[in-house]
Amino acid sequence: MAEIPRATDTELSILKILWDNQPCTVRFVTGELSRLKGEEVKYTTALKLMQLMHEKGLVTRDESERTHLYSASHTRDKMQRHVLSQLAAKIFGGATADLAMQALSAKKVEPEELRRLKAYIDKQLEAED
Repeated sequence: MAEIPRATDTELSILKILWDNQPCTVRFVTGELSRLKGEEVKYTTALKLMQLMHEKGLVTRDESERTHLYSASHTRDKMQRHVLSQLAAKIFGGATADLAMQALSAKKVEPEELRRLKAYIDKQLEAED
């Protein structure tokens, strides 16, 4: 399996927009980035970022029409797993349980989320038996 390229924070913001709306034009992404950041993002800035993301393999580009359409190269789930795996390795020495506990202690977790987590852990434990 090919290695997933490292994404910057801005590239991750663009990927979030693509995952929710793909395929997207640069103009659409520019508008959404401006809305998310609360300040104007120039079209040329978004275009350059997306061209670089294409070169890195983070996005695909459909050039069959005059207006190019961009899509994420990797699913949201795959990218989330990759980023968390890198974080666990760099900061927690690979200890994913420590990463999860820190994430849970960082802010209040709603009871429904805790029930979902418990069900997931129970399922994992059953699979081990």
